[in-house]
Amino acid sequence: METTENTPEYAPEHPARLSWTEHVPEVYKAMVRLDAAARKGVDPTLLELVKIRASQLNHCAYCLDMHTKDALAAGESVERIIQLSAWDESRHFYTERELAALELTEAVTVLTDGFVPDDVYERAAKQFEEAELAQLIAAITVINAWNRFAVSTRMVPGHYTPGQHA
Repeated sequence: METTENTPEYAPEHPARLSWTEHVPEVYKAMVRLDAAARKGVDPTLLELVKIRASQLNHCAYCLDMHTKDALAAGESVERIIQLSAWDESRHFYTERELAALELTEAVTVLTDGFVPDDVYERAAKQFEEAELAQLIAAITVINAWNRFAVSTRMVPGHYTPGQHA
């Protein structure tokens, strides 16, 4: 990147460790199919909020780049995306259904206690019918898997365009 007097010089882009999709294409194809199956019936806006929040927790820069761009392209507000990292203190930005999904996302993503607390599950179960809840849990699980592929191989953020993988 060329710099001028008014343009800061940014750190160099790190290279990816490896292109896992090229080395295990059958796993990648299976993940794409799993992702498509997991998102069926889940509200697309809610799905992007869940993907962004899980990606924040997992420090997945590649997925944050992708899902914030997709959310913005789908009409999500910048303000709600910014507040996701502090959603519990910014509850008034989200519906009760979204709050239950975000809380469940955190519980499934950060299993430090080894389980999803009953009260978290019960709040989600009040907002979602059983089939919807099963889909939501599947979607949360899938984004966590994507995050782990991207973080472990250091996939490079910044090159995604909205809808690129649709």
